[in-house]
Amino acid sequence: MKLKLDSHSIKFKVCLYFILFAVLLMTVLWLLQVLFLNTFYQTMKEHKTEKVTHSIERAYAQNDLYGFSDKVAQIGESNDMYIYITYMEGLPFLIYGGDNSSRDYTREMLRVRNEMETKHLRSVSLRIGETKHHRRTLACGTLLQSDDKPEMVAYIFSPLWPVTSTIEILTNQLVYVTAISLILTFILAWYLATRITTPIQNITRSASRLAQGEYGVVFKGGHYSELSNLADTLNQASIALEKSTMLQKDLIANVSHDLRTPLTMVKSYAEMIRDLSGDNPQKRNAHLRVIIDEADRLNLLVGDMLTLSRMQSGAIVIEKTQFDIKEVVEGILLSYKLLMEEDGYVINLDCPDTLMVSGDPERLKQVFSNLINNALKFCGEDKTVNVSVKRKGKYALCQVQDHGVGIPEEELSHIWERYYKASSNMVRSTTGTGLGLSIVKEILSLHKVNYGVDSALGEGTTFWFKLDLAFK
Repeated sequence: MKLKLDSHSIKFKVCLYFILFAVLLMTVLWLLQVLFLNTFYQTMKEHKTEKVTHSIERAYAQNDLYGFSDKVAQIGESNDMYIYITYMEGLPFLIYGGDNSSRDYTREMLRVRNEMETKHLRSVSLRIGETKHHRRTLACGTLLQSDDKPEMVAYIFSPLWPVTSTIEILTNQLVYVTAISLILTFILAWYLATRITTPIQNITRSASRLAQGEYGVVFKGGHYSELSNLADTLNQASIALEKSTMLQKDLIANVSHDLRTPLTMVKSYAEMIRDLSGDNPQKRNAHLRVIIDEADRLNLLVGDMLTLSRMQSGAIVIEKTQFDIKEVVEGILLSYKLLMEEDGYVINLDCPDTLMVSGDPERLKQVFSNLINNALKFCGEDKTVNVSVKRKGKYALCQVQDHGVGIPEEELSHIWERYYKASSNMVRSTTGTGLGLSIVKEILSLHKVNYGVDSALGEGTTFWFKLDLAFK
């Protein structure tokens, strides 16, 4: 199997950047430790020798000749330098050789003394020696003066040639250091790149499954906060996409199922008018009445389905205001006046004169209408529906009650579902869509209020919900 190398992948670029960084560090290390070590070493030696020179000058000014000798010995021992101090006439006063005592620096001293006298300098610093073989020596000379002591000249010599052997040792060592560093860098880069790219690859595979319609897929993050946040966002997107797809499927299924019957009836009665009752005004009007009723039912069904779908998808937003709940309920009951007069239904309202609540009045009108319609379907032989709105602490308790057959306890948790039909028989026929209670549930959920239903077989059913009172 061929190893496919993707030069644009994160893993490739992380490894490449790590290796380039390691190469850069090794290059800097080689330059400093090999190419520039000689120059660096000589510069540092010059600074050190200059400090030693100043130390000798201060020691000569502050001590007698015996104390000065001890100080020079201490300075020479701690700095590993050759120190030669003479009187102005050339007679030696003190010689400290350190590790270089076998070396004769007479010629170097003469050159330094000649440089001082020729240029009339108090201190000089020269690099003396064989440049071809790198056996150079740093030679310094300074004039020592004091009021109570004779003038002297101090010579300090520091060899520079050990650098060559040191460079050879460092070069051999750096070969191993470079090789080991590059290997470790590649291993570390590969490890880190794998830890970064593996979660991304997993997320990509999960996204591909999601694109194919597998909505239950779970996105997992990695060892980094950014990847975990990305996975959480994609999980939320997956849930939202699944919900949207389910709503779309439900809408299509509901439309295809619930529109079939009224459309069939419209077609059938239209054919009957064409073939049978076209010349009979009485039959024709009856058939046309059915067509009109079914068209109204279609219009109501489509409206309810669109309303419910918009609520569940978040397209409808509740706009809360403060309003008088009694005025709203009384306005709703006016639309049932004809039904009460012609069919003998009774709708009672129990509400104080004024009760201000907080909510969306238009959506709450829909809630009351759907609950009253539902109560009229099951109101029983007395054909009575009781609507009450009462103050209960910080809330307004709204109830719609009928005295019908009731709902079995095991079915109470299902009545809010779409198209759910309770096992109880309706007292009168209805043109309902089966979506009324589902719409009530969505509206009350958007208001974030408590709601529920209480029912007993043979005694009736009470739907209730609570609204926040408006306090000015």
